[in-house]
Amino acid sequence: MIEELLLPFQFSFMIKAFIITAIIAVPTALLSCYLVLKGWSLMGDAISHAVLPGIVLAYIINIPLIIGAFGAGMICALATGFLKENSRIKQDTVMGVVFSGMFGLGIVMYTKIDTDVHLDHILFGNMLGVSVADIWTTGLISLFVAVLIILKRRDLLLHAFDPAQAKAAGLHVGLLHYGLLATLSLTIVATLKAVGIILAIGLLIAPGAIAFLLTKRFETMLVIATVVTMISGFLGVYLSFYLDSAPAPTIILILTSIFIVSFIWQARRSKGHTQTL
Repeated sequence: MIEELLLPFQFSFMIKAFIITAIIAVPTALLSCYLVLKGWSLMGDAISHAVLPGIVLAYIINIPLIIGAFGAGMICALATGFLKENSRIKQDTVMGVVFSGMFGLGIVMYTKIDTDVHLDHILFGNMLGVSVADIWTTGLISLFVAVLIILKRRDLLLHAFDPAQAKAAGLHVGLLHYGLLATLSLTIVATLKAVGIILAIGLLIAPGAIAFLLTKRFETMLVIATVVTMISGFLGVYLSFYLDSAPAPTIILILTSIFIVSFIWQARRSKGHTQTL
């Protein structure tokens, strides 16, 4: 019985999957809290889709794919900001147009090249096929993002709640704004190999949404989001071995289940508190 339960840990590809899941859990969880508070869920979705043409272009000119992905993500973020500031169109509409356009461009570009990189691996990740080099690359990016967010967490929090107050307090609002966008792009690049373009948004939104339902203190929110992502990542990879499913979608499914349970718990708690009053 014990041998059966420990079976996933006897394969090197499973060990690598556990490692890279733990690595990406921290930056995605921390960043998700700010995205939820700032209402940038669609921005994360937009940038995650927009990296596709950058990946294809990087493959064509033979440079690291992460460079192309980061460049495309930043172009999407800057284009969204420019269109929002110079038109009457609302931000969510602008993001919808930009990310769908860039995603469509990426699909068209992909169909015109001859490559051994399968589109499914780009869209949904290939966690069981990560190499040691992928783990190191993801680890370095994740460490940089996590340290940056932790060091600037109070400034980013004030900017998320009240940009006007942040500016009045002497903070460089523009730098915080585009710095957060750059951090978001880097985080998506870090998760690309593991969970792909489509499922990256799940890791960038669900942990923060769950933590938001469970606590009102932001510091506690960061901790809860990280712990929930770690647990979901481990369970997702572990259960996928026995379910014969892909690890990334399994992780997202677990996060979604936790969100539903958290929502029901929070709703019942609020109802009970209202009846008490």
